[in-house]
Amino acid sequence: MAGTPKARALGRALRQAREDKKLTRRELGAKLNRDHGVISRWETAERTPRPDQVAQLLTVLGVNGERYDEIIALAYDNGEPSWVATTVAAQRQQLTAYVDLVEKATRIVQVEPLLVPGLLQTDGYIRAVMADGLPPDESAARTAIRVGLRAVLKRPELTAYLALIGEAALYQQVGGPDVLRDQLRYLIASARHPKVELRILPFRTDWHPALDGPFVIVDAERSRPMVHLEGRTQSLLVSDAAVVTEYQRAAERVCEVALTAEESIAYIVHNSRQDGEDAR
Repeated sequence: MAGTPKARALGRALRQAREDKKLTRRELGAKLNRDHGVISRWETAERTPRPDQVAQLLTVLGVNGERYDEIIALAYDNGEPSWVATTVAAQRQQLTAYVDLVEKATRIVQVEPLLVPGLLQTDGYIRAVMADGLPPDESAARTAIRVGLRAVLKRPELTAYLALIGEAALYQQVGGPDVLRDQLRYLIASARHPKVELRILPFRTDWHPALDGPFVIVDAERSRPMVHLEGRTQSLLVSDAAVVTEYQRAAERVCEVALTAEESIAYIVHNSRQDGEDAR
């Protein structure tokens, strides 16, 4: 079973560095005088290389400068089950690890009290969300990643995606009224996807854990379940079993107060029609 969040990020970075040089694991192993199976286990985070081993590998691959520094940083303190990313560089690395996890997911539970969940966002909605607070190049990169992630819903590995969405997301005009109208139509279409269960959290409910903030629980093949939390200035990826269990219980509590999937679709359809009438 793959290791901690930071170890997964290191493994993916090492694999990318090798693939950039168009080397097989066997070829790289020969250059390092190591069995190619060891390289494979490093890349899948089944084992974690020491910092000096990472440095040797990167030197053989000709990796230097800022990229070298970023990958070497992942070789330290990667045994912790929680990874807090506070810098843009660290958030970029963590996002890469999160994307890798989601692409291998078998089940995803996403709780979003205020916005439409990322996997269900339209291009226009994504651009509006990413437009604020990030440098233009970073915003463009993250927009491209989020657009690409929608393909996860078509992957055979994924068996179920549960989206628990606060009613506020149906009214908040992210990107303006036209973008919201398109987004509501897209939600209706997405809710009919066989792998998607979309449920609305109505305003009339009492307190529930979603009001503490958004979170994502990802189950993936050959990996521990992980929780992803994202804020304005930092993000967190956690594989600690006790923490994951707590969030799984929170998701169950949220499900108890959510509308059924059928009620949710009907509510979004009604809301989109009302929105169209208001626009006229």
